[in-house]
Amino acid sequence: MSSTVAFVGLGHMGGPMAANLVRAGYRVLGHDLVPEAVAAAAGAGVRPAASAAEAAAGADVVVSMLPAGRHVLALYDDILAAARPATLFVDCSTIDVADARTAHDRALAAGMRALDAPVSGGVVGAEAATLTFMAGGAEPEFAEARPLLEAMGRKAVHCGGAGAGQAAKICNNMILGISMIAVSEAFVLGESLGLSHQALYDVASTASGQCWALSVNCPVPGPVPASPANRDYRPGFAASLMAKDLALAAGAIRAGEVDAELGLRAAELYAAYAEHATDTEDFSGIVRTIRDRSGIKERSGGERP
Repeated sequence: MSSTVAFVGLGHMGGPMAANLVRAGYRVLGHDLVPEAVAAAAGAGVRPAASAAEAAAGADVVVSMLPAGRHVLALYDDILAAARPATLFVDCSTIDVADARTAHDRALAAGMRALDAPVSGGVVGAEAATLTFMAGGAEPEFAEARPLLEAMGRKAVHCGGAGAGQAAKICNNMILGISMIAVSEAFVLGESLGLSHQALYDVASTASGQCWALSVNCPVPGPVPASPANRDYRPGFAASLMAKDLALAAGAIRAGEVDAELGLRAAELYAAYAEHATDTEDFSGIVRTIRDRSGIKERSGGERP
């Protein structure tokens, strides 16, 4: 395996991912603009670097986990000249497909190699090393990166050429966003009909309504003890991040002139929800917005008198 990894972006996702690389035996040089994030990563064995360029200069692989495409492109502009020739750049951020392809092209033009490898699984998956990676790029680069990705996750899938990982990510999260809205609406409808949360869960989780949004991230307290609904909707996967991913999907829908009404509507609903949700509110909390707009007051277990 490549012995030294530069990890840029040590936030809620990147920090645990870098720590898992250390646990897997990699030497990890980390950098983040937030000193507290660097300190937390250092406590897990990541070696702090004074700058992203310094980290990249000493690495065989550069992994990035950043908020948006503009941040990734700015990072590449800053560090490509500092990295050794043929360094492998693996961007795990969730960004626009066009930005991912631009980053890939810039890396290749500088004599580097590149993959886009966004993740699914949220903070819990990052901490437990159970993430799924969706990779876009050449097969040899994916084969080289695979042991590193598997040290941070449970599964790594090669989806195709540059940008294919990002394409898979936004399609997957469009399914998830639509599913969560559907599950939430069903629970609120059940509440209006006097159906308990547990009864609906017991039926739907073993019938044709079964899905991840129900069985793992159930949006109401009770049926799934580990779901964010039982922690006052602490994420998990933040509502703002779901809004971001659905906005990326909506942009691709419009650019491709795809007839995807539910994808566009889900993007609208999550954009409105994220305006009022805090950064520490899980995307499943949209059930409360649906309930409020329906004029229904939640009772224990979803039961009404």
